[in-house]
Amino acid sequence: MSHIDPERAAFEAFKALPRDEPVEMLNLIALHERATYPDGRALSGADAYRLYGETSAPVFQRVGGRILWRGAPRCVLIGPASEHWDLAFIAAYPSAGAFLEMVTDPFYQSEAVPHRRAAVRDSRLIRNAPSGAGSAFG
Repeated sequence: MSHIDPERAAFEAFKALPRDEPVEMLNLIALHERATYPDGRALSGADAYRLYGETSAPVFQRVGGRILWRGAPRCVLIGPASEHWDLAFIAAYPSAGAFLEMVTDPFYQSEAVPHRRAAVRDSRLIRNAPSGAGSAFG
């Protein structure tokens, strides 16, 4: 089963948490080899995701979003061997409300989301409360 968009229960759980605190969203993205646009447009999943990034950037920046960390996954050491991620990054928002403002923005929904849906084969999006870095686990 692929996970592209949030299920209603998960979205409601997200909205039930405090909206005025900063959030850091861990993103794990697996891309289609060929994008799956309804109109049959011939792009790779990577190119379609790049278009998603370009199209969503003005809204992401307007709400105060920024990328804290980005990496290129190489292998899953702990977890299902069948999972493969093409992209991994942490996006920070000044508040959960800012994230909700972005994902409900009409321009974001109409112009950016179609590229994401065409590009993404599977994904994970995990809300985190920032807790700072350190030199030890835990």
